[in-house]
Amino acid sequence: MRKFRAVAFAALVGMTLTQGQVWAQDDGDDDDAAAAAAASTEASPQAEKATRASKDVPELILGSKQDQFTVNQKDFELIAGQGYRWKITAAGGLEYKFHTDLFRNVWNNQIVINDLEVHMNGAPAWLEFDADGTIQVQFSTVRPGIYTWSVPDLTDKGMKGTITIK
Repeated sequence: MRKFRAVAFAALVGMTLTQGQVWAQDDGDDDDAAAAAAASTEASPQAEKATRASKDVPELILGSKQDQFTVNQKDFELIAGQGYRWKITAAGGLEYKFHTDLFRNVWNNQIVINDLEVHMNGAPAWLEFDADGTIQVQFSTVRPGIYTWSVPDLTDKGMKGTITIK
């Protein structure tokens, strides 16, 4: 019985090593064109797929020293099933109340403020900036759709946008 186990183990190890050598040989230079075509396809939003690693959403900056009512980006595109980190920064010297219906449609992991973590069992109603600073929200997208974000009292000044989850 021991001989059978030893032979079976040797055969298994041999097959595993053989497969590794075949894979190594498949990575030759002759398929560079196919890899480039695949990479260009993956760059399109339709081909982008969720991964296990969290991704960074481009930072949203509310206001600036020159214009208290400006935002650096209004619309964001995310992928369903993906984990994200999103920094939202107040930089205009006003009190900003950031509201979004996104928080009710994602799995909220944590909110980080000055390296202090807030873990929730539900969604925050809004984020309020009483002074300039950054809040990082970590979440996983669950429900595809188009969600809105705004600074409610300043939407008429252009402080609003959308978050699309595909």
